[in-house]
Amino acid sequence: MRDHHPIDVETLLNRVPICDGLEAEELAILARGTSQIVARKNQVIFQRGDHCSGFYVLVCGRVKLAFTSPQGTEKVVQVIKEGQSFCEAMLFMEAPYVFFSQAMADSLLLHVSKRSVLEELGRDHRFVQQMLGGVATGYHQLMLDLESFTLHNGAQRIIRYLLGELEEAGDTGESAVIELDIPKGVIASRLNLTQEHFSRILHDLEALRLLEINGRRIVVPSVSALKKYQGL
Repeated sequence: MRDHHPIDVETLLNRVPICDGLEAEELAILARGTSQIVARKNQVIFQRGDHCSGFYVLVCGRVKLAFTSPQGTEKVVQVIKEGQSFCEAMLFMEAPYVFFSQAMADSLLLHVSKRSVLEELGRDHRFVQQMLGGVATGYHQLMLDLESFTLHNGAQRIIRYLLGELEEAGDTGESAVIELDIPKGVIASRLNLTQEHFSRILHDLEALRLLEINGRRIVVPSVSALKKYQGL
């Protein structure tokens, strides 16, 4: 990562959903308990078995949360994008992490200490509600993932992922272009697919003229046709 300029920690925290609405004085308290972490590509931020000392905000870069089997197989459970926070739920548990966190690109993160969060929770009931809302959102996403992995086939998972990328980008056109910004192998793991199965499904969708694939660039000629496929 190139040398970064000093950042306004309070402004960045104010953009995080769980901190939205906090007064300037309250943000200043959290900011005093916040440190910056520069993580190079492939650097591990925390290991499985470490205890939570705070939550994180990704300022720039990409971070993954993943498990590793005894055989060395990796299962990605979440890809963190810029502006997102993670590990809030772990603040309220004494158990160690059951997953690890690793930078997928040179990244800059904020680490908000557990002590400053708990102190603020004791002062501000609104913050308590927002923290609970953040934890509930994570739980809701976990349930959606479980539904997808158990009730939807591989093609449906991939289509839902691609449509989600379009929704996140605000692309509402009938045709669209998706530039995958993370490796296909990571996406496959996130969708609970092997990389070979993931690639085979993409080629099948391309053969059906639902997608046009050129490396990480995916063209969707007809979003409505993609949604219609297999009843989505």
